[in-house]
Amino acid sequence: MDGIATAPVLTIAGENFGSALMAGTAGYPNRQVMLDALAASGAEIVTVSIRRVDLAAPSESLVDLLEGHYRLLPNTSGCATARDAVLTAGLAREALGTNWVKLEVVADRETLYPDAEQLLKAAATLVEQGFAVLAYANDDPVTCERLADLGCAAVMPLGAPIGSGLGILNPFNIETICRRLKTPVILDAGIGTASDAARAMELGCSGVLLNTAIAKADDPVGMATAMRLAVAAGRTARLAGRIPKRLYAEAPSPELGLIGS
Repeated sequence: MDGIATAPVLTIAGENFGSALMAGTAGYPNRQVMLDALAASGAEIVTVSIRRVDLAAPSESLVDLLEGHYRLLPNTSGCATARDAVLTAGLAREALGTNWVKLEVVADRETLYPDAEQLLKAAATLVEQGFAVLAYANDDPVTCERLADLGCAAVMPLGAPIGSGLGILNPFNIETICRRLKTPVILDAGIGTASDAARAMELGCSGVLLNTAIAKADDPVGMATAMRLAVAAGRTARLAGRIPKRLYAEAPSPELGLIGS
């Protein structure tokens, strides 16, 4: 078990992190609850929507509250074309001094599913421009492989539609993506409760990114704590190796030599 305890938890773009849980900053009742929940989650990487952050705010901004405490991951939420996503990523790099970006290109406003064509186009451009791209994608092994081949720092397939809390609707696809890719796979979107997060790690994900499941919980701080423990437990269970599934019982103790036999 020493190997499990000492192995790096998460490495993205050459940076090592002590937590496999990444958290969002939207939808909390207030900023204090957000700060308390982020602390309880143990997350070291925190996403911010660059299109919703007032970088010129005269009072303390969200960035001011988080910078220096977390690795900020600006996202291109709200972008529907590759062009908009590339422009937004450029704005984030200039304003925040980071080449990290969570790439989101969403065309369907009902499901908020990524537009694979525009996503691949934007990813290719941003990688060429020197960005560390963490790409939010459909749970499609082909698209995820293409994103990895383009040089994305991480691929982030959805478990279910954003904010739905439905969990992992297609575990086979997620497991396939994890098995095929050497690039870190971060399960993003759809997580509803702690067991979903643990399941993602057991399927082979390098990490989990979530927001709504914590922010909209009755007790965000309590749920953040549960998510931290679940991600750690799921990762440890995967590394420890589960027993094979069987259709019949198998006694753990030998039956030969029993008294009365």
